[in-house]
Amino acid sequence: MTADIAKLGPMLRAWRGRVSPGTAGLPGGHRRRVPGLRREDLADLAGISVDYVVRLEQGRYVSPSAQVTAALARALQLTDAERDHLYRLAGLAPPAGGEISDHIPPGLHRMLNRLGNAAAAVFAADWQLIWWNRSWAALLGDPSPTPSALRNFARDTFPADGAGPRLSHWPVTSLSRPEVEASVVSDLRRATGRFPGSDRLAGLIRDLTTGNRRFAELWASGVVGAHREDHKIVQHPATGPIAVDCDVLTDGDAERKIVVLTAAPDTEDETKFRLAMVSGISSPARG
Repeated sequence: MTADIAKLGPMLRAWRGRVSPGTAGLPGGHRRRVPGLRREDLADLAGISVDYVVRLEQGRYVSPSAQVTAALARALQLTDAERDHLYRLAGLAPPAGGEISDHIPPGLHRMLNRLGNAAAAVFAADWQLIWWNRSWAALLGDPSPTPSALRNFARDTFPADGAGPRLSHWPVTSLSRPEVEASVVSDLRRATGRFPGSDRLAGLIRDLTTGNRRFAELWASGVVGAHREDHKIVQHPATGPIAVDCDVLTDGDAERKIVVLTAAPDTEDETKFRLAMVSGISSPARG
């Protein structure tokens, strides 16, 4: 499939112009000269350089990768049909129906942006992190420096020998770790039934089975279920330990997982949670 560079740039500019900073989780400010996202905003949200965006929009970059195209589709909040059109303009085949989707529909974006100060993130069906808000980054640390392929909660839950956590910058302790481990394995088993042709999921399970004995034991047990809730202690460097509730919602057939971290109201933990939000960590929302 050949990229249509002449049409790719104008479409990116049009889609960028219709996304308001507020719906993307960005501050509106008073000095914006364009109604939608600036090139800098799109670059930040998609995890690419501003120069890369300029090249794409000016038709000077002929072959954006599938990873970059997926990141652009998320940042621009495209519908499934628009995402597929973007892939074709980039000279790529749209994601197959049997593969796990990292796409976040506009309606879900709008819901996420109404969560206020709750720390929220979205994971794909294989527990790949695909979006997080500022509060998530403030509470756990900004995940963006971690290579995207390694931002995976299942890999953090069942690390290979010598590997440390990659989704948090400081220690996070689960108060029900055995249940969480079993639930994550169950989630992945359910995902294999939903996405039997996913090479990415098959590769993840292969890595976890060969790299972590605990995962291999649970996988062999055949348990099936879903990860719904947990209670965690976040050892935040600015506030000290914060006890948070972790709730997990599953979004439809795509098996996306919406994870929300909150502190109990009218408690010292809620006070610490609020302090963590203003501790100087100001990473933008992603996706």
